[in-house]
Amino acid sequence: MPISEPQTPAQSLPAAPAAATVSPGEAALADLGLDAFEVALLPQLRHFNTCLQTPQSQAWQLAYRSASERWGDTFGLAVAHALFKVVRCLYDLRGDHYVGHDALTLETRTVVTADEAAFLRMIHHMRRDDTPAARDAVADLTGGWMDPHVIRAALSFADRFPAGKAQPTEIPQANAKIDQPPRLRVVR
Repeated sequence: MPISEPQTPAQSLPAAPAAATVSPGEAALADLGLDAFEVALLPQLRHFNTCLQTPQSQAWQLAYRSASERWGDTFGLAVAHALFKVVRCLYDLRGDHYVGHDALTLETRTVVTADEAAFLRMIHHMRRDDTPAARDAVADLTGGWMDPHVIRAALSFADRFPAGKAQPTEIPQANAKIDQPPRLRVVR
């Protein structure tokens, strides 16, 4: 059988999504000055927002799953749980007035809404104990209302996951011997 030229399909495949254009109410994620941990919070933030605005979506499962896949079960699930507390307090305050993108939309992965930007900036500044900038971000996020529940939940998150500290999965066990592998033992 002779080898022929490759056949081209009648329809071409869609091209990879180009960099999203930033509309007036949005900002580029790269322009916010966030660290890698804070950038990685965006999908969970979006999934939690979706699950609160559309409960039948069950998007909370995607939030916990993606956090677990990114950081491991122990650390990732703790991050997602603490983040959900902040998102829930914000939802109780703002309800459906919070504007966020869908986490599953490829075109919006590199852009954030004004609300998402304010949320991420709030977390960013609280993790660094930058009170004046965090206060401004809270005001932007809450519409000027310094809601104690949002602030308390965000400060709790920032205290548990501060910037510049080693992640719990990166800290070696204090009692582990370097030359011996870990072993199981029976505890009675």
